Amino acid sequence: MMENKRNRNQGSGQSSWFTWNSVFWMIVLLLLFNGIFYPFFGKEEVRDADYITFLQDVQKGKVKKVLIKDDVVYFTMDEKVKQQSLLGSNAKKAQPKYVTKEVTYKTVEVNDPQLVDRLLKAKSPTKSGRIEFSKTLPQKNSPLMDFFLWWVLPALIFYGIWQYGARRMMKSNAGMGGFLSLGNSGAKIYAENDVKTTFADVAGQDEAKDTLKEIVDFLHNPRKYTRLGAKLPKGALLVGPPGTGKTLIARAVAGEAGVPFFSISGSEFVQMFVGMGAAKVRDLFQQAQKKAPCIIFIDEIDAIGKSRDQAMGNDEREQTLNQLLTEMDGFDAAKGLVILAATNRPESLDKALLRPGRFDRRIIMELPDLEGRKAILKVHLKDVKHGDIDLDAVGRATAGSSGADIANIVNEAALRAVRLGKNQVDTEDLEESVETVIAGEQKKGAIIAPEEKRIISYHEIGHAMVAACQTHSAPVQKITIVPRTSGALGYTMQVDEGEKHLMSKQEMLNRIATLTGGRAAEEVMCHTCTTGASNDIEKATQLARAMITTYGMSDNYGMMQLEQQSNRYVGGRSSLVCSEQTAHDIDKEVRDIIAQAHEKAVKIITAHAKEMDEAASILLKKETITGDEFMQVLSGHQHA
Repeated sequence: MMENKRNRNQGSGQSSWFTWNSVFWMIVLLLLFNGIFYPFFGKEEVRDADYITFLQDVQKGKVKKVLIKDDVVYFTMDEKVKQQSLLGSNAKKAQPKYVTKEVTYKTVEVNDPQLVDRLLKAKSPTKSGRIEFSKTLPQKNSPLMDFFLWWVLPALIFYGIWQYGARRMMKSNAGMGGFLSLGNSGAKIYAENDVKTTFADVAGQDEAKDTLKEIVDFLHNPRKYTRLGAKLPKGALLVGPPGTGKTLIARAVAGEAGVPFFSISGSEFVQMFVGMGAAKVRDLFQQAQKKAPCIIFIDEIDAIGKSRDQAMGNDEREQTLNQLLTEMDGFDAAKGLVILAATNRPESLDKALLRPGRFDRRIIMELPDLEGRKAILKVHLKDVKHGDIDLDAVGRATAGSSGADIANIVNEAALRAVRLGKNQVDTEDLEESVETVIAGEQKKGAIIAPEEKRIISYHEIGHAMVAACQTHSAPVQKITIVPRTSGALGYTMQVDEGEKHLMSKQEMLNRIATLTGGRAAEEVMCHTCTTGASNDIEKATQLARAMITTYGMSDNYGMMQLEQQSNRYVGGRSSLVCSEQTAHDIDKEVRDIIAQAHEKAVKIITAHAKEMDEAASILLKKETITGDEFMQVLSGHQHA
């Protein structure tokens, strides 16, 4: 495809070269004709005259201009010339007509010392009343040259300006999808040798790779499948949260298959005028079919593939979608044309797009598990100089992170190592970068009043104490009161020992109790309550509501769906599907769950007041303590 495109460009370049070079040679010929040939044929007619007649005309005041050159005197004066003209449409009779015209004469200069004085004193019909002394011999311009200067040259100038403006508009409109880019899809085209990404560059998505390897194998060995009557899937839909590597794995498929790769975003099909998006779709598939086998990748396909049953319709988007459906039905999969698409919102796609024969496969790319995160860390650590890394510890600390998040964490660790003057990245750099990505950079210069710092210490120790005194709670890994740029004045980090996919009702209740532990510590140990618990209250309320409306853990409603979630891959948006009275009862039950958890936290902290005081004092001095240091304080008092 790239070769064909290059040839087309070369062809258009040759055509343009020929056109502009023709104009150039035309100009050169005109200049040569005007400068070499015309002076011999195009001069003003010069008549002969004797010297006596010249002096008489000077004396009579008829001479207007005089030029003395090479012993020859040229003089110009006005004369009436008879001209024949035809009057009337029938040309009945030719009538003479006289016109005044400048005529140039020449005579041989005679040895006349008084000639100059005579010329200076003589009168003349010029405006000044004196004879003008000319420096050049009067001559006419070439009619051809006049035509070129007055008509052809301005037209060429305006044509050049128009061409320049049109090309600039084409370039700008091609990037913006403007009206001048109607027939151009705007897809980025990569030749088979340009895509260097392989499956080795994709980690943490083993299931997705196994599914796509089959497509690659089909492109390599089509007869292996066609002899049994198997057909290549026309399309595969990559679904998952942002940052899970959907675009990366699509490029890896093209790199492994060794075929051209067409990449375009769904938003590039959305145009201002009806029909333009459909034209882009047609152009994309026409180009792809010429280069088959190849892969078309449409990122964020939900921009054009939204369901058509919505109340507010969009003619342009619907026409674009209809054209896409038509093109997917029209091409022959046996040629090796595969369509890959990616989306974060599969529930919003039109059903016609998802039926078999179009996007035959849906490949789910979820957030990586512990082993997946470790594999991703290994991939990205290849690009940085590092020492011995505890991949298990970093992998557990990055629970819930996507591949893009982990790449950012590794880069932040490398930047931290550079700032500290290290020769390589170590585990400490990675763990600190995890906190940087989650909570922001440390605000080491922040000034906090001693009383506020004391309350913050008890607040964070309260979270850790409630978590440590409950079963089925994740162990405390770190407690800090160093403020962060995200606005957090401190935090308590809990990390599960292994990978958890399910949470029991008791675990969720314990989690809510841990969240209320900060406020409970403020009330019990500091006899106050502050705004520091705002984030804890938000998370506790979300968990308690999810227990009732989503997970069916309510004593009153049991396994009844009370809430509907949409767009779960992009943050999710929930809406209640119940009556107002039921919503009122749900709010009451949520309040009861949080109140019971808070009461439990108050009891735990009251029972461990001495441990709270000791741990808070240590935290005030060090500002950051590990989970092991906290557990040593707790176990020391238990043994005592």
